[in-house]
Amino acid sequence: MKHRIVVLGAGYAGSCVAGTLARRLSPADTEITVVNAEPDFVQRLRLHQLAAGQEIEAPQLADVFVGTGIRLRLARVTAVDPERQVVAVADADGGGELGYDTLLYALGSHGADRGVPGVAEHAFDIASRPSALRLRERLDSLGRRGKGGSVVVVGDGLTGIETATEIAESRPGLSVTLVARGELGARLSAGARSHLRQACDRLGITVLEHAEVEAVEAARVRCADGTALASDATVWTAGFAVSPIAAAGGLEVTEDGRIVVDRIMRSVSHPNVYAVGDSAYAIGDNGRPLPMSCASAGYTGMQATAAIMGRLTGRKIANTKLEYLGNHISLGRRDGILQMVDDEGRAKPKYVGGWKAARIKAGILKMSLWTNSHPTFGLPKRKRRLAAAPDVSAEKAVA
Repeated sequence: MKHRIVVLGAGYAGSCVAGTLARRLSPADTEITVVNAEPDFVQRLRLHQLAAGQEIEAPQLADVFVGTGIRLRLARVTAVDPERQVVAVADADGGGELGYDTLLYALGSHGADRGVPGVAEHAFDIASRPSALRLRERLDSLGRRGKGGSVVVVGDGLTGIETATEIAESRPGLSVTLVARGELGARLSAGARSHLRQACDRLGITVLEHAEVEAVEAARVRCADGTALASDATVWTAGFAVSPIAAAGGLEVTEDGRIVVDRIMRSVSHPNVYAVGDSAYAIGDNGRPLPMSCASAGYTGMQATAAIMGRLTGRKIANTKLEYLGNHISLGRRDGILQMVDDEGRAKPKYVGGWKAARIKAGILKMSLWTNSHPTFGLPKRKRRLAAAPDVSAEKAVA
């Protein structure tokens, strides 16, 4: 019987891991299935551009995986049962269960309302392609009115900054306000903070700092200090959360629901389950938890691939790098910030800003799309056979 590998999620991490395993493992021994709710590959790093009105490429996963031997199951994951080693899914035909021998959990994250009243009912987010398109439709409707409109972006993390600047540049007829919980760009170096403020001034963005949003209503945002901001479209970017599926299934998770993994991305409670990307609580080489980011997805994905390959073929598992080097922030299409960080996650004094930073970010996005659209390109053609099945019971104690 073939070893069944099931990959949940076909984002930046899931698609690359699935493709690498398909190219390196013999199809005589393995069967790889990727489960994803959407039929296309989502460039999550560019969803703020999609929402602002730009056309963003979304390759069909059926085309991405053609010729790889990977089975694609378009379905929504509803539950994971690591004791029975099955995954429950729902699709147009009603769904069912998929059995697995090795599970790669890469379901990513989604927007979190943080318990603020009205967010779910009245705010937009850009954590997924459908939600970004809903925001785009709303902005289009404001444009058709011919009277302008007000957009309030809540959250001054990377997503909030990129969303506010992209909308302001792409739709100059709209009034954009960016609400920051503390100082704008507090995690950036002094020079980068100054550059960010200049970009907001240039684009006409109103910045409200040290503001705590108390509630989101249909036509306004209310802050704890009594400030009320008129809003025709409120965009919520104040944090992300993971699905409760892992916790409900009995996997060991953190308080926020991320799967606790060891150095090789293996669940500390269920050794035939691996987690990557935003779904994983992984400690980097600097001893600090890796942040939710595309970069973390890449590093954790490479480590999980090495671990699964080593375990199944009986070879030594190599430790790949687990590091976080910095942030790339786009400020519209012609400006940006490249901020490197030290081992403690603190911003280094020097940064790259302007057109050069924008071109670096564009190059990274282009490379990421190409890599995920060609998941088996350049990998060894020699496919490794599996060794004798590992004794999972002996692996309960993991590093």
